Amino acid sequence: MKSLVRVLLASSALVLSAGAHAAEWYPYDAAKIDPPFAADGKSSDVKYVPLEKASKPWKLCVSFPHMKDAYWLGVDYGVAEESKRLGVKMNLVEAGGYTELNKQISQIEDCVASGTDAVIIGAISADGLNKVIGEIAKKKIPVIDLVNGISSPDIAAKSLVSFYTMGAETGSYLAKKHPAGTPEVVVGWFPGPAGAGWVEAANKGFMDAVKGSAIKVLEPKYGDTGKEVQAKLVEDALQAAPNIRYVAGTAVTAEAAQGLIRERGLKGKVDLLAFYMTPGVYEGIKRGLIMAAPADSMVIQGRIAVDQAVRILEGKDYFKHVGPKIFVVDSANIATVPQANILPPDGFKPVFN
Repeated sequence: MKSLVRVLLASSALVLSAGAHAAEWYPYDAAKIDPPFAADGKSSDVKYVPLEKASKPWKLCVSFPHMKDAYWLGVDYGVAEESKRLGVKMNLVEAGGYTELNKQISQIEDCVASGTDAVIIGAISADGLNKVIGEIAKKKIPVIDLVNGISSPDIAAKSLVSFYTMGAETGSYLAKKHPAGTPEVVVGWFPGPAGAGWVEAANKGFMDAVKGSAIKVLEPKYGDTGKEVQAKLVEDALQAAPNIRYVAGTAVTAEAAQGLIRERGLKGKVDLLAFYMTPGVYEGIKRGLIMAAPADSMVIQGRIAVDQAVRILEGKDYFKHVGPKIFVVDSANIATVPQANILPPDGFKPVFN
């Protein structure tokens, strides 16, 4: 691993010295997990530098849960751009939603049957794809776990971040503003649909981060990430607890609450935070309507997964478990954050191959 870090750092120095690469996305601040795939693995900072080019036009099969929102559009942008940059062929399928596990399985099987060198999966279910992944691994085809998390021991690499950390970064941001010993402030907390893995992880991260601060979090209000559902939850919470100082939750919560805050004349009295980034949240921060949100650089997660696949196929050193470093975006730094790393470009249309 030390030699890999040396190689990556040497390449990063090379890239920094080459003016031609000034506009490239790398070297990118990332975090690798050791031991890889362990729930309690330790995170350490690395600079991620991909290969310059693939040695041949490898065929990659990419499977997403859906392409209905800006988040997966951003991942698609990363996967498509990196495939183009490295010179590999990419074929992407999307299942149409989180209820479509069987469709995702059959799409992956068809993709493999038609001939592919590696498979990259944004999984609908952490456990539901384990059988098909086991079958693919037996064919010596590497499988990369992208964004959502897969429990199968047969995956070759992970390109993702932890939603626990996303929640914790949001909580820490508030805890630093209101340390123990300062007056208590009340937070309405809206983590998303009950029972979803990413929601439970973010909830735990947020709660752990505000412990021992002057933050008092009201009972979490769970609900679907539809705009109407979230707006109603926020409205009811503000009605029941007029002393709420912050509304924190999903990106949809923050987006939906902007209108409510304006209508009720609460701007400056109630501030909004999201625990992940979307174009709507980004705009809200830019316009001063949303206070802050951590960015998980979904575009870069897509890029890294493609690079991991090519490195594995070419027998080159690779990080088995890595993701972009999470950082909080607010009014103080938004002007300096390159949008192309954390969101799809405006007007980007899905690219399937």
